[in-house]
Amino acid sequence: MPRLKLSELISSLSYALDITEGQPAGHCIRCCWVGMKLGEAIGLNKQELWNLYYVLLLKDLGCSSNASRICELYLTDDLSFKREFKWVDGSLPQVLRFVLRHTGTKAGILSRFRAISDIFTHGDEIAQELIKTRCTRGADIARQLRFSEDVACGIHALDEHWDGSGRPDALQGEQIPIYARIALFAQVVDVMHQAGGSEAAISEVVKRAHTWFDPALSAAFTRIARDAEFWSMLTSNELDRHILSLEPGGFEHELDEDFYDDIAEAYGQVVDAKSPYTAGHSARVGLYSSLLAEQMGFTQQRIRWIKRGALLHDVGKLGVSNSILDKPGKLTNEEYDAVKLHAVYTHDILGRIPAFGELAAISAAHHERLDGKGYPRGLKGAEITLESRIITTADIFDAITADRPYRGAIPISKTLSIMSESLNSALDPRCFDALVNLIECHPELFPNENKPQTTGFTHPQQRINPISNT
Repeated sequence: MPRLKLSELISSLSYALDITEGQPAGHCIRCCWVGMKLGEAIGLNKQELWNLYYVLLLKDLGCSSNASRICELYLTDDLSFKREFKWVDGSLPQVLRFVLRHTGTKAGILSRFRAISDIFTHGDEIAQELIKTRCTRGADIARQLRFSEDVACGIHALDEHWDGSGRPDALQGEQIPIYARIALFAQVVDVMHQAGGSEAAISEVVKRAHTWFDPALSAAFTRIARDAEFWSMLTSNELDRHILSLEPGGFEHELDEDFYDDIAEAYGQVVDAKSPYTAGHSARVGLYSSLLAEQMGFTQQRIRWIKRGALLHDVGKLGVSNSILDKPGKLTNEEYDAVKLHAVYTHDILGRIPAFGELAAISAAHHERLDGKGYPRGLKGAEITLESRIITTADIFDAITADRPYRGAIPISKTLSIMSESLNSALDPRCFDALVNLIECHPELFPNENKPQTTGFTHPQQRINPISNT
C-alpha cells in the first residue's frame, strides 16, 4: 500500500463522522480549520497544536453510540435530531421547544404523549446518559487508535461548558481541557456559519461567551473574525488539502501495517455501535472474510487487505437513520432506498483516501449480485471481483445467523440452506464451498448452531430477503 500520512487518513475518515452527526460533509475539517486558528492565536505550542489537530478531527468518534437510544427515547430520526440539537443553546425555552418539535412527530398520539412525558420527567437523566455514552465511547476509541490521554480527554470533555453547566462531568472553567474548549467553540462556529454565514457565527459566539465558552477564546475569535481570508478558506474547495498542511511536524505516528489494522477495527466499532443489532458485525465479517480468503489461497498480505475492506464495508451505514436500521417491521420503498445508499456512502468515504481506491470499490460492492440485481451499481458476473464476493458471502452469513430487529438468529444449518438457494445468482459457489469447509473444519468459530430462535420470529422474506439486504 502506498505510504500515507496519518493526517490524510484521519481527515478523510472524518467524513464518516460528519454523516453520523447529520452534518454537511466536511464538518470536522471545517472545525479543524477554526480550531487550529484559535489554538495558534492563544499561543499553544507545537505539541499542543498536534493534540488539538486530532481532537478536532476525531471529536465525534463516539457519535454513533447513542443513535439507537435517541430513536428509542424520542421516537424520531437520529440524524435530524442530532443536526437540529446543535442549534439548542441550553436555555429552558429552547430545550422545551426542541423536545416538542422533535419527539414522536410521526408516532401515534398516545405514544408521542408518553415519550414527551417521560422526557420531561427524566430529561436530565436522559441527557446525561446520551452524552456520557457518546463521550466515553469516543475517548475509548481514540485510545485504541494510539492517541495520547490528552487527545482522549479532549474528546471526552467536548460537551463541557465554561460555566459548569455542561456534561458529562460538569467541569468548570480551566478544569475543562483546552482542546475540548476549542473543539466545542469550533463546532458551534461551523454549525452557525453553515446556516447563516459569518454574522450568525459571530453573533452566537458573543451570545455564549462566559457561559459555554472560555472568554479568552471568544476574545481571540473576535480578532480572527476580522480576517476575510479566514472566512473564505472556510468555504474553499481547497480546505481539505490545506488542512493537511496545518498538522505540526515532528509528532506523527508511524503508519505501519498494524496501525492500518487498528484504524480499520476502530472504525468498524464506530459502525457497529450505531445499532444493538449490529454489535460485533464488522469484526465478524472481517474475521470470516480473512478466513475465507485464506481457504481460497490468497497471500497473507492480500488476506490482511481484504479483512480491512470487510471491517469497513458498512461504514456508510453511519449515514442511515436508526429509525430505519432498527425498524422491526417491513421497510417502505423509500426506507429501502435509504438503506441502499449506505453502499454509496461507503465508496464515497473510503474513496477520499487516494491509496484506498481499490479498497473502496471492493468494500462498496458487498451488495452487488452475480445476476446484476444488486446495488448500488448493478454490477454482474465478472464485473464483481472475487474479493467483493468473499466479503458478500461473509456479510450474508453473519447477517442471517445474528439477531436482527425483525427476526431471531437462524441456526447455521438453516442459514447454509437459505444461502445455497442463491448460488450463481447472488453468491459465488467457490466462496460458499469455502464457507462450508470452514464451518466443518472450525465449528468452534460458529457457536450459534444450538441457539434457540428468539420468540416472535418473523421470516426474513416478510421484511427484505437477507440475500439482497443484510
